[in-house]
Amino acid sequence: MGKDVIVACDFSSAAEVYKFLDHFGEEKPFVKIGMELYYAEGPQIVREIKKRGHKIFLDLKLHDIPNTVGKAMKVLSSLDIDMCNVHAAGTADMMRAALEGLKRSDGSRPLLIAVTQLTSTTEEKMQAELLIDRPLSEVVAAYAKLSASAGLDGVVCSPLEAGTVHENCGKGFLTVTPGVRFAGGEKGDQARVTTPEKARELGSDYIVVGRPITQADDPVEAYKRCVKEFVG
Repeated sequence: MGKDVIVACDFSSAAEVYKFLDHFGEEKPFVKIGMELYYAEGPQIVREIKKRGHKIFLDLKLHDIPNTVGKAMKVLSSLDIDMCNVHAAGTADMMRAALEGLKRSDGSRPLLIAVTQLTSTTEEKMQAELLIDRPLSEVVAAYAKLSASAGLDGVVCSPLEAGTVHENCGKGFLTVTPGVRFAGGEKGDQARVTTPEKARELGSDYIVVGRPITQADDPVEAYKRCVKEFVG
């Protein structure tokens, strides 16, 4: 599976996201639809963007009891998404239920990945507030191994952790990495960040890039720069 850049379409309305995507013309970047846009517009926004020819990562980070997550994933799978996610902290039983719910009648399913620790979470906050008294790198590796054992396709992690995840779970286990900024760019609310070029060197399979592209003066040029730096 080749490397790719996923554009985080973190907009609050359909009008905003359509205006943004119209910049790209015939080019159809892989896009992420997150909570803000999905909760504002509902499933129809997924159907419409899919109709426009884009691959879609539906980023809702499900985390609930296994039965609830399994049923929710069955609904989401019918939207013809390409990738979706859960929180690994929901346990292996929940992740297995999610996988089962995603299976379509033809045997296909979207890729399923799990969030290890959010890229806004520092080791200090994780230990002081979440009461996880281990090094962050060790926690990410453990959650990745748990996700792999449950049959998932990969994890969401920081680019800084991609190499460790591959060491523990194999090269074929996907690392989808937010927290990517151009050199000299603002970190925003991310704590563990790096550049597209460095993410490639560290072993990321997909990078998720939002504001450096969506808020750029020329979004298409920013996207092409990101692809060039990451994919080569």
